[in-house]
Amino acid sequence: MSHTDSFLPAKAQISTRHWIPFFHSFVQAGFPSPAENYIERVCDLNELCITNAEATYFVRATGDSMNGDRIEVGDVLVVDCSLEAREGRIVIVWLNGEHTVKRIHYQEENVILVPSNPRFSPIRVGPGDDFRVFGVVTYVLHKSS
Repeated sequence: MSHTDSFLPAKAQISTRHWIPFFHSFVQAGFPSPAENYIERVCDLNELCITNAEATYFVRATGDSMNGDRIEVGDVLVVDCSLEAREGRIVIVWLNGEHTVKRIHYQEENVILVPSNPRFSPIRVGPGDDFRVFGVVTYVLHKSS
């Protein structure tokens, strides 16, 4: 099984807005109390998920190397290319001809890409590798079953 995942990138489109009610209160994981919920405002997913439209892309995840972070096959990842790939962030990288999503860690001058599924091993980026950070994952859109 490969240690990398592949993606189908798509640039974020914010020209079409779909305004959806946004409720003020959190959802209880028990008996619901409809009297406590009221609409705070209306918003759209672009407004909630995208802070920098010019640098934001969507990619669809495949593979199971990030299951520990609840990134599943078919999930849509919102990726902001303008954010810094700081220690421990989930990032999209280009490594030797393939895109992959992993947590990025720095060990002195070395970069280590860490999957969240224990069945996969961390990937140490070597000095001869073709490596670039493609962006930082800011949201994971997961379809409930």
